[in-house]
Amino acid sequence: MTKAYPIIDVEAEAEIPESLGTKEKFWVRHGEKLSLVKFGRPDTGEDWAEKIVCELATLLGLSHAHYDLATFQGRRCVITPSLVEDGGRLILGNELIAHSTKGTAGTREYLQREHTVGRVLAALAVSLRPLVRTGWHNFIGYLMLDAWTGNTDRHHENWGVIRSSDGTVRLAPTFDHASSLGRELSDEERAKRLATNDIRFKVEAFAAKARSALFAEVTDRRPLGTIDAFALAARSNRSSGLYWLKKLESISEASVEGIFMMVPASVMSVAQKEFGLRLLLANKRRLLELREHGHE
Repeated sequence: MTKAYPIIDVEAEAEIPESLGTKEKFWVRHGEKLSLVKFGRPDTGEDWAEKIVCELATLLGLSHAHYDLATFQGRRCVITPSLVEDGGRLILGNELIAHSTKGTAGTREYLQREHTVGRVLAALAVSLRPLVRTGWHNFIGYLMLDAWTGNTDRHHENWGVIRSSDGTVRLAPTFDHASSLGRELSDEERAKRLATNDIRFKVEAFAAKARSALFAEVTDRRPLGTIDAFALAARSNRSSGLYWLKKLESISEASVEGIFMMVPASVMSVAQKEFGLRLLLANKRRLLELREHGHE
């Protein structure tokens, strides 16, 4: 019998509200660690998406926030330990880009479109000296994780750097992957997409439509696809792109299926698991094809 991931019953009282982002969340003292409790949107699988993607990041060897399935007062959620040690600070991408580009035009739309692959890499170059190549290498891995899982939410507050109390700066682990794996679909739509012969409605067609929150140019009106965002970033460091594609290729279907099977049936339905697995297979195939076309 497959062992299931535990569902932690969070009994601690909320200590600190968290205003960042659009979802309900707050900080609690869990064990010896300050941890964030985060609720998903109603009728979505954002809790299991967070858990699965963090386990997939482990398979890839990426530094990532750890998420556990949880409940708080009977409500489903996830819990994740703080990424920042005492005296440290998480500096998010919007602040890093604003600093490296000497300000922005100030509107929300402009800020979103200024979130280009080139400006992200430039902001990391300014922030991470002298460890720029390492930071770029790992961030390219984050973008491949997004492309593999269909994460559409790598916006300018979903990446950053951590400045430790001693002044050292490093790329923050990848975090906030709830907008992945088609978590927003109904099981009825999943079943139809899994069964159809219409190539325009198959799981593969859904996967191909995934858009990142990154742009190629500030003048663009539409963000890049998740695979295109990875491919564009990988051009800045071809060896890193090839490295992460090789890591992806080495991951067996059985190891991925094992992760899905460990999510309790009370949290994730059979249709959600079947759809998620097929989406990952489709995206893996498309990513590995990049090597054949020299786009990595």
